Amino acid sequence: MVKNKKRIAVTVVCLVLAVIVFIAAALGVTVVSLWANEISTVTSFKHLKQRNDANNEGSVYSMKVSGGFYFDDFLKQGGASNDKQLINFITNKITKGLIKMDIGETDIGCSSFTAVTPDGDVLFARNYDFAKTNVCMTICEPGDGRHKSFSTVDLNYVGMDINSDVDGLMNKITCLASPYAPLDGINDAGVSCGIYMSYQGGGAEDGTVATNQQDADKMNITSTTMLRMVLDYADDVDEAVELIKQYNLHDSANTSFHYMLADASGKSAILEWLPENGTDATDNDGAARKLVVTYNTDSSYDDLRGTADFKYQWLTNFIVNGHESYYKDNEEAKQGYDRYEHIYNRLRLSDGVVANEKTAMQILAEVGRRSWNGGGGCTVHSAVYNLTKKTVLWVANENYGDRTAYFSYSFETGKLSNFQA
Repeated sequence: MVKNKKRIAVTVVCLVLAVIVFIAAALGVTVVSLWANEISTVTSFKHLKQRNDANNEGSVYSMKVSGGFYFDDFLKQGGASNDKQLINFITNKITKGLIKMDIGETDIGCSSFTAVTPDGDVLFARNYDFAKTNVCMTICEPGDGRHKSFSTVDLNYVGMDINSDVDGLMNKITCLASPYAPLDGINDAGVSCGIYMSYQGGGAEDGTVATNQQDADKMNITSTTMLRMVLDYADDVDEAVELIKQYNLHDSANTSFHYMLADASGKSAILEWLPENGTDATDNDGAARKLVVTYNTDSSYDDLRGTADFKYQWLTNFIVNGHESYYKDNEEAKQGYDRYEHIYNRLRLSDGVVANEKTAMQILAEVGRRSWNGGGGCTVHSAVYNLTKKTVLWVANENYGDRTAYFSYSFETGKLSNFQA
């Protein structure tokens, strides 16, 4: 009898253990099926370059995003008109509502230009100026007709502390929001885009005014998700502009942005949201602004390059379309005008022709914020995108003389490489 009871007890224990194992396995399969792409993305998160707090340098990371990160669904629902709506969408989709995610705000100042090499390669160069922060080179391959892309994300935008590294599983999970916050990038069609603060509205004393269009016939989109849309869906500059025209722009950082686009054909454009017949002193209603596109092929650029196949453009942090009249009440509000003039003077000497990506990077170095005009700022990253060859040359924190701070990426090979010393 005792042996039978023991046998029964062992059998019960085995059955209980079997049920537990079965439930755990079932849960494991469910977790993997629900979050397979997210798990793959988090495991790809790599720490590429250590921070240097003494020199106000954050860390550099990379991440390869698996799957489509629900961006098709984001656009189908009509986008978002503010960061709260965007955060709710990301939280509900990516973490199924279990982990709250974040999209932060920051003030930035940047420089950019297009150029061409003697061999005809079209280049798009960009400085991201801010302060010490962590950044992530984010590679997306969503499939389903969307373009593969390389972009740079300031992880402060997704809620990461600028003064510490991205450690721990929860922080890495939060970085899954990164595809929604690109600041510049290139796709495999050779289309590049960058976002820049334009500091518009009310003059310097009254601060800037955010663009928040309210056309009821259009869908809504935030500043960084507009850039993501371009990288994922645009085959060229014209297609990018047509996509953007379908949306109301809602600036994410309670300020004003403008954009620069370029493609492998050599066409580029600056996109600005301007008041009709207004000036900086009267530009106090972001809802009243209209999209104005200035192409490098416009007549105003005829004196910049004397050939029909390429004219260069450049941009910093003030509006360029009609800037003489817009800032007539407050010339001091033209943020970055000194950098704008320096880039122009460098490019016009050679009609926008530079020897190669390194030469373009040198121009970016000259307007780096650590040394420019007495210093006091920081260029977090510099990128030169070759739109013809679909390659990237990328440098962290103005370390132009340090090979360990250089990275390259090629769509042909799919490899992100570090120039080790």
